[in-house]
Amino acid sequence: KAIRIIVPATPGGGTDILSRLLGPKLTENLGQSMIIENRAGASTNIGTEFVARSAPDGYTVLMATTPHAINPSLFTKLSFDPVRDFTPLTMVSTSPSILVAHPSLKANNLSELLALARAQPGKLNFAIGGLGSSLHLAGDAFKMKGQVFIVNIPYRGTAPAIADVLAGQVELMFTNIGNAQGHIKAGRLKALGVTSATRLPAFPDVPAIAEALPGFESSAWFGLFGPARMDAALAQKISQAARQALLLPAVRRRIEAEGAQVVGSSAADFERFVAQDVLRWRDVVRYAGAKPE
Repeated sequence: KAIRIIVPATPGGGTDILSRLLGPKLTENLGQSMIIENRAGASTNIGTEFVARSAPDGYTVLMATTPHAINPSLFTKLSFDPVRDFTPLTMVSTSPSILVAHPSLKANNLSELLALARAQPGKLNFAIGGLGSSLHLAGDAFKMKGQVFIVNIPYRGTAPAIADVLAGQVELMFTNIGNAQGHIKAGRLKALGVTSATRLPAFPDVPAIAEALPGFESSAWFGLFGPARMDAALAQKISQAARQALLLPAVRRRIEAEGAQVVGSSAADFERFVAQDVLRWRDVVRYAGAKPE
């Protein structure tokens, strides 16, 4: 029977696009058809829970993203554990975000922004496209590391949030590279820093925030999991098929065109990363006092 990739998000988003990109390549590598099944809702918890309760026979896998590690701290009651109830297969890619500002902001780099925020606590604002999202918590991680007070202005979605930054109603925003790069090139937004550990090839003149705040890193990630207790040989087979697909130049180009970086980690490395990421986001959620929408 066909293997189902469960996407815990709506069609058309980044998780869905990535799953549909990999699906045909996994079909070729495994010799079995793949079905992409969207089970959105509750900040990815509905689809994630479905996979946690599925049989560990290799016919149901999850394309998870950063909320997999955030939600245990964000939601008081979850019916699954993000580490214990899943078999990590591979991290597919990471997607750094970028800190942008309206051109009128009287800060042209991270040092000037931090100085301005410290001199005027509570005067600057972050547009937040989704409460509890990785982009929201990137802003709170920035405030925690930088020891500054910047007010969060929540919106129902990225589009209205970035529209208000473009209009100058709100000064600052963390957003996906794809949403910002056209506005940056046109001069409608200025880029202050990227959330990856080092600078990005697409924006070599934009510093990593870690250059001003050592240790800062906040990239969204995408990865494949099976249910817990999968047979080791079966898990290795699916992991290897996915990692081979990520080596294909056409796949890499498509992922990189979205501002993401291909990873293709081993299952063991992915397992260690997820365990650490759960702890990292727990500290940020506690600092932020974030609550799910």
